Amino acid sequence: MAFFRQYIAPLIVVLVFVFSLVVVSARIFLPNDMAAPAPIEEANPTSDKAQTPDDAAVAGLPPSLAPFIQGLPNDPAQL
Repeated sequence: MAFFRQYIAPLIVVLVFVFSLVVVSARIFLPNDMAAPAPIEEANPTSDKAQTPDDAAVAGLPPSLAPFIQGLPNDPAQL
């Protein structure tokens, strides 16, 4: 057990560190468009419908969950 604690476990830790360093550093060699962070929003939305799905198209969820998916309506009377 002492052999494992003194030689094998530290070797595994160092190998994991080196592997992680190589994987993260590989971004240097990627093309420019792949090295950039992923976009958060769609660059050119095609329409307003692409941003707000209708109630029936959202995975068959009940209408009571629509405010959680689509956000609250601008007119409070529509609640």
